[in-house]
Order: sequence, then C-alpha cells, then structure tokens
Amino acid sequence: MKRFLPRWILVVYLISAPVLAVITPEPPELQAKGYVLMDYQSGAIIAEQNARAGLAPASLTKLMTAYVIGQEIKAGRLSWEDKVTVSENAWSAKFPDSSKMFIKPKDEISVGNLMRGVIIQSGNDACVALAEHVAGSESAFVSLMNGWAEKLGLQDTYFVNSHGLDSEGIQTSPADMARLMQSIIKDVPDVYALYSEKVFKWNDITQYNRNKLLWDNSIDVDGGKTGYTSNAGYSLVSSAKEGKMRLISVVMGTPSKRSRISQSKNLLSYGFRFYDTKQIAKQGEVESKVRIWKGDVSEIDLSFAQDVFLTLPRTMRAKLDKVVIVNEPLIAPIKKGDVVGKVIWKNDDETVASYPLVSNQTVDEGSWIGQLWDSFMLWVKSLFN
Repeated sequence: MKRFLPRWILVVYLISAPVLAVITPEPPELQAKGYVLMDYQSGAIIAEQNARAGLAPASLTKLMTAYVIGQEIKAGRLSWEDKVTVSENAWSAKFPDSSKMFIKPKDEISVGNLMRGVIIQSGNDACVALAEHVAGSESAFVSLMNGWAEKLGLQDTYFVNSHGLDSEGIQTSPADMARLMQSIIKDVPDVYALYSEKVFKWNDITQYNRNKLLWDNSIDVDGGKTGYTSNAGYSLVSSAKEGKMRLISVVMGTPSKRSRISQSKNLLSYGFRFYDTKQIAKQGEVESKVRIWKGDVSEIDLSFAQDVFLTLPRTMRAKLDKVVIVNEPLIAPIKKGDVVGKVIWKNDDETVASYPLVSNQTVDEGSWIGQLWDSFMLWVKSLFN
C-alpha cells in the first residue's frame, strides 16, 4: 500500500460505458425522449439515453409526493390512520381533464386511502389534499418536495406542484427518477408496498393501477408509476425482481401507453438477461488496517460504510483487480465513521466500481511527546518521498 498519497475527492463510480459496450450486446432501441436502466443494490447504470435530460415529469411527480408523505410517517409526524379534511382546492372538480380520486370538499379521508388515491389512481386531487394537510398549503409542500430532491442528490429535478400537471419550470430526468424510486424502495418500504396494489375503489368508483406490467406474469414487476401529459408524452418508472437481483427502469416521453409498457419490459428483460449483481462485502466489514499519526493509538481498522454490490455483465470473465487507496497520512483526531479511503475495482484498467472506506473507531490526539515524535517521523519520511 502506497503512503502519503495526495488527498482525493470521493467519487462513487458506476459501471463505465466503455467496458460494457465491448463485451455485451447493445441495449434495445427505444422510442423515448430518455431512459435509464439501473441496478437497485449497486446503483450501477446498465443502459441509458439522455439520462440527464430535463423533461416534463407529468405524474412521475407523484413519486416524490408519496416519498415526502412516507418520510413524514417515518418521522412520526403523520400516521396512516390520520384523517384529512378535503378542501375546495383539492376538490376533484378542479381537475376535470386529468386523473383523480373523485373526492369532494369536507370529505374525511385517511392518509392511507389518500395515498392509494395518489399511487393507484394517480389522483391529482388526492395529492393536493395530502399536501395541504401536511404543510398547510400546496406551495409549502412543494418546498418540502424540492428540499428532499436536493437531499437525495436529484440534480435535474424541480417541482412546482404536487401532482405533475404541466407548469412552467417543472422538470426531472430519467436518472433522477431512477434514484428517487431507489430511495422509495429503501427508505419508505411501506409506501413502496402500495405500488403493487392493482385496484382501489373510492366513492363507488373502481379504478385500476395504470402500470400494466403488474399483470404480466412473464416478469416480476412489483411497483412503478405512470405519467402522461401532452407535453411529457407517456412515461413509466418500474421495478422488477429476478432472484436476488432488482432492477429499476425509467422510460420517459414514449409515444403511447402500449409503448411505455413494452419498452419498459424490454429494458428490464435486457438487464436480467445480460447482467448480474453480487454482494462482495458487508457494511462494517474490515477491509484493511492503516497507520495513524499523532493519536492515542497507532493503528486503526478501515471498513466499508455500506454493503458492497457489483453489477457486471454475465459475460465478463476477466479477474477484477482491487485497489485500496487511503487518504494518507491519517492524522488524529479522527471520528468513527469518517471517510478516510476507498476501494476501487478495475477490469483492464477501467474502473468498474468504487466504495468508500471509513474509520472503525474514534481516535483522539495522543500525548504531546507522541505528537512531537510523529511530526518528526513524518518530516523524515517526506524527505524520501
């Protein structure tokens, strides 16, 4: 292990396109404004086109609406049983030419049922009712949505309403929607469970989930969200499982309802056919030991900050090289959990993946004599480097 490397900027790489394109078939051609196929566990992008393009989200916006509600429930500020009083603003009559749950002013509806209205029926009225209940107004709720978008690292996303109807400034990207769906599955699983429900009845009106892949027995899709406006075209975010592998597909701006379904299925099938994801290390697993200077101990363990997954083409036979890089010299004090290095996996000098390493313990400053001696030793070593 080389020491005294310059400080590095932490970047988590996904699978690099040059490696994949050489040894795997090209992904299917799609009629879409943009798309992404991502592995859920590793976050690796398997296939993409215009992944960072700013596009009209339509009802994909409701993924963030549901995510915010899930976070409010998780934080204990809201419960599934809480009753919401429907206002005039949330009246279904306000949305005559769009999807709705068919609620009316003064209705008392539980958060759970309104969430089904958002997720299964794609109800614009249900979105407004929940937004006003949580934040006092829809505009205040939109601020929460944009705050969470920033926290999740959604770089191309900006919301102006809670439902996704075309408005000036509203946009997202396929890459951001894949990241958001990944966060829903991971952070608010009780919310994600609703996406698998095929039907919901409210006000004596039965409506069916618009994600028709839920009915396709040839692929195990257990959640997703559709979207459509004249500006956005037909879009679909879906997630499916095969064995221990889970993939997330995003297709945006397809020409028809049928095409968003068929193209999503083609993407998912491509990923399951030609790629595999394996866990190669667990969170907290010790990777290496390293010297620490000027501390009350001289050596610490470095471990992985998260579970480590690699997504690779099934045809990749070459051995992967693993490189451990430490942000040296490590000088106390250091807190437990501080990022102090990374592990890189390479194939033929191409980076396949990179995961951060963290300190397994807190290290305080040592005695002044020890610090003085270590300072001298660092100076001597620097002469030879």
